[in-house]
Amino acid sequence: MKDKAVGAGRIKNMRRRTRVTVVCAVLLLAAVLVAGVLLGERAVQTDFSRKNVTPCIPYLFGTDWMGRDMLARTLKGLSTSIFIGILASAISALVALVLGTMAATLGKGADAAITWLIDLMLGVPHIVLLVLISYALGKGFWGVTVGVALTHWPGLCRVLRSEILQIRESTYIGVARQLGKSPWYIAKTHIFPQILPQFLAGLILLFPHAILHEASVTFLGFGLSPEKPAIGMILSESMSYLSTGKWWLALFPGLALVLVVVLFERIGNGVRTLLDPASAHE
Repeated sequence: MKDKAVGAGRIKNMRRRTRVTVVCAVLLLAAVLVAGVLLGERAVQTDFSRKNVTPCIPYLFGTDWMGRDMLARTLKGLSTSIFIGILASAISALVALVLGTMAATLGKGADAAITWLIDLMLGVPHIVLLVLISYALGKGFWGVTVGVALTHWPGLCRVLRSEILQIRESTYIGVARQLGKSPWYIAKTHIFPQILPQFLAGLILLFPHAILHEASVTFLGFGLSPEKPAIGMILSESMSYLSTGKWWLALFPGLALVLVVVLFERIGNGVRTLLDPASAHE
């Protein structure tokens, strides 16, 4: 009994720490979004009297070759990347949910077709397909968003399909069919609540991939336009100045991008731990 009480206490403490971590990460990301919106005008202000200033108290991230505040540009770029990541991930997760449900419930023909499509998408490198879609749609905000959304659903779709196939074999699903319940009623009442933890965790874990790929495509010149202070554009422009010793132009935006990706991963793993009852016994 004492061992059980100790184990229960450890699980409770672990879940409490997980909740605190998730809340802190969400607050930090919200602060970045708000700061990016508030500093939008400052991010594009130029002042050649202060160009190429090294990091100091007034300019914590320094300034660039046009005298723009790199801290303001970094926060604005991060907020843009986060917004694109949230929108693209939400679309991609919905596509994964719809196709995964169709593959698991509409018979062998639909399952074979969707499985083939998943294998095809996973067989093509993300960045190549993303560049092609973005370029075909004229690049810019919507080109990148649609490109990210259409290239990041297969992994989550495969997971949801597998979960739904297992749930379909459950006894209560068979009883619901014998009682004459419609497929939509069964999906809404019995299937979707069961796969909600996997769906939410997968949705959140799509964010870091979406943000990194958006930055990569913009860095390569197939994403957002140069006048927008996106992280990928900031890093791309800074490459021309690294050889002259302007190290801060790439270091701080790059570290900030890594921090945002880590925060999203912490949130995703934390949500999966809190929503999945099995994680309490790991």
